[in-house]
Parts: sequence; structure tokens; C-alpha cells
Amino acid sequence: MSLLPSAYIADIARHAGQSVTLAGWVYNKTEKGKLVFIQLRDGTGIIQCVVFKKNVSEEAFAAAKSLTQESSLYVTGTVRADERAPGGFEIDVSDLRIVALTQDYPITPKEHGTEFLMAHRHLWVRSAKQHALLRIRHEVIAAAQDYLNSQGFIRFDTPILTPVAAEGTTNLFATEYFDLGTAYLAQTGQLYVEAGMMSFGKVYCFGPTFRAERSKTRRHLTEFWMIEPEMAFADQEDNMVLQEHFVSAIVQRVLERRQADLATLGRDLSKLERITPPFPRITYDEAVELINRAAQQGVTVPPEDQPLPPITWGDDFGAPHETFLAAQFDKPVFVMNYPTAAKAFYMQPVEGRPDVVHCADLLAPEGYGEIIGGSQRIHDLELLERRIREHGLNPDHYRWYLDLRRYGTVPHAGFGMGIERCTAWIAGTRHIRETIPFPRQLYRIYP
Repeated sequence: MSLLPSAYIADIARHAGQSVTLAGWVYNKTEKGKLVFIQLRDGTGIIQCVVFKKNVSEEAFAAAKSLTQESSLYVTGTVRADERAPGGFEIDVSDLRIVALTQDYPITPKEHGTEFLMAHRHLWVRSAKQHALLRIRHEVIAAAQDYLNSQGFIRFDTPILTPVAAEGTTNLFATEYFDLGTAYLAQTGQLYVEAGMMSFGKVYCFGPTFRAERSKTRRHLTEFWMIEPEMAFADQEDNMVLQEHFVSAIVQRVLERRQADLATLGRDLSKLERITPPFPRITYDEAVELINRAAQQGVTVPPEDQPLPPITWGDDFGAPHETFLAAQFDKPVFVMNYPTAAKAFYMQPVEGRPDVVHCADLLAPEGYGEIIGGSQRIHDLELLERRIREHGLNPDHYRWYLDLRRYGTVPHAGFGMGIERCTAWIAGTRHIRETIPFPRQLYRIYP
């Protein structure tokens, strides 16, 4: 005997006028004399189930009255169209069966503090806002992979445990790896995905990445998910064109398929509807000039209206700088050609100007910061080996990576997009911790 319901709330319109059995949990319940109104959620949506005493057995009516928040049950009844109902349909209940009654559910309709909600994250994900955010996250992931697949990219999974750092050792989690010494949790799959690129031409990896930065801002997670495409025979211009079409495709698909979730979050859709190629581009030099001119004029930046600090050429941008730069445009903006000293060892120097490299960060509007970092990679063996040494790294540890330049090297480029930052921007939520089921942060590893 199957335990599955005969219908799901998301598809309830297909069953209008029919008797169905739903299975789910009590989101809310109210009583009015001989009527019990159950807000039932089944993971695909929420629907009102109306229990009228004369239409059910005494046992079923008593069971309905005994229901508590998050109790689990089966509901059988007729699907009835009702314009006043959320979603346009209700269930006229003929029978119900309780699976489990819940007592003292911790998360009630009253206001709870962030620490309490984070400690109960395993339950908080059931709430309407968190449910909407995670459905949008799902759509971002599906859209990202579907777009790359449609463009001929091959998924090429890369290891989480690695013997070397891809971007320096200062923010790595280290662990002993049997008798072979120290291994690290991957910061990126990029070095390995370059090997895939040399095999398939266009590839991407997708999985969790780890950064041991001692940061606790609303933009940072210790463990996050990243999708990283890589293309052979491509330069930084090709790379940016791919990024703007990639991001636009994701945004437009979320708009198409997740409007109800965006509405739950109160998202201003007009700000997303304009996200189409091309995206504006400025150089790092131009960005520094814009920032310092504005800082001299006393410009402030949200969310706290703090004064915009000036920046010294060669420094990386902080959150206030990125917020200010993005606010100058109504689409994501590329900031190109950062100082060589501030970037990873594998980035290709700009011709005639070795102090900057062919790279770009894509800054999202509305203060969400960098959502993509990308670059053209060094394809010259001698230059790459020299850059590895300049970064204080041992070329012997990168022998396999250098082999990619020994055997059939080509110009190539790629990028990494953080799923959580992209989701936070599209959904319009301030805190990145709500865009992953179980956030890992500087002071949080439970639950």
C-alpha cells in the first residue's frame, strides 16, 4: 500500500471538482463553531482545508479540533474553486487522519530573535519566508546548470580535499590526510576544472567550497556553494559576455517560475526585469577615481549611511566601496583589471601593463556586492611558474597544473559564481545566512 498522497497542492488546479487526498503539516488552524479551518502545507504550497462538522464523522471533527501547529496528517476532500482563497482553491474535507500530533512547537507566530531562529534552523526552514528563499535558491541552481548545459558545457566534478592552495593558504581549513601530510578543504575547484577544460573545451564544476576567513559580515559564509565554468580558446572579453548572459538567464528564469515566492518576500520585480545584457564595465583605475572623488565630497553609503572611505590604489575594495560602485548603475557592473599584487597567481597580466591583470568582479546592484569573480588565466608555462614562485609557493606542488601548460596550452578563461550571494540579491534578502539550508559561519556550526 502506497503512503503517497493522490495530489499535491502545487497541482491542485488540475483536480478541480475531484476528491483528492493530501498529506502534509498544519501551518495554521482556526475554529469557528462547527467549522475548523486548516492551513495545510505539503512542501509544494499551502491550501485552506475547511472541516464542516456535518460533513465528517464525529471522530474526524474531534481530530480536526485537536490539531496543533506542525502536526502531520492526511486530508481527503473535494477541490473547490474559490476566488477568495489563497491560490484560488479550497478543500471541502470529508475525512482526515492524524499521523502525529505536535506539542509545544518552538517557532510560533510571535516574534523570535535571530539567535533563537538560527539555533532552530532545522525547523525555521518550514516558515513561509525561508521556504520561499530556498525555493528560489533551487531555481538559481537549476537555471545555472541548465544554461551552461545548453551552451555545450560539461559538468566536471572536482575534489573537495586538495593537497595545495588555489588562492593562498591564509584562509584554508587544514586536516591530516592519513600518512600523506596535510590536506585542505577546497577554496575553489578552478585548478582542477582547468584540466577538464583541456579535455572537453567547455566545462563547469559545482559544489561546496570553504573559506576560513574570520569574517562575520552579512555577506560571508564559511561554507558556500559555487559554480565555476571554464572555456578553452577564450579571453577575458569572452568571459564577461558569457557571465552577463548567464546571470541574465538565471534572473529571467526565476522571474518566470518563482513569482509567488518573490511576492512572499516582497521583492521589487522591476529591479530584476531590467537585468539583461550587456552590463556596464569600468576599470579598477576608474573605480578608484570614482570612490576617492565621492569620498572627498562626503558621500555616504547604505545601510548605515556611513561615510565612504577613500581607497589607496592597490587595495581591494571593501563592502562600502562595492555598494557605492554598484549604486552608480541599474544593472550588475563589471570592475575590470585589478592590481596584479591583489589577485591570485594564475591571472593573465594585461599586455603592456604587468601591474594589472585580465580579471573582473561582477558587482550586483542594491548593495549585494560581488557575485562573480573571473579572469583570463596565464597559459604561458614560464610566466606561470614565475608567478607561483613570486607568491611564495613551491612549483613542485603544482607540477600537474603546470603540465596543462606543457602539453597543448591554449588561452582560456573562467569564473566562479557564489550561489548564496546570487540568491540573496535576486530574492532581495539582506542576510546571506538565509539563502543556504544550514549556514556555517565564524561562530555557528549548530545545527
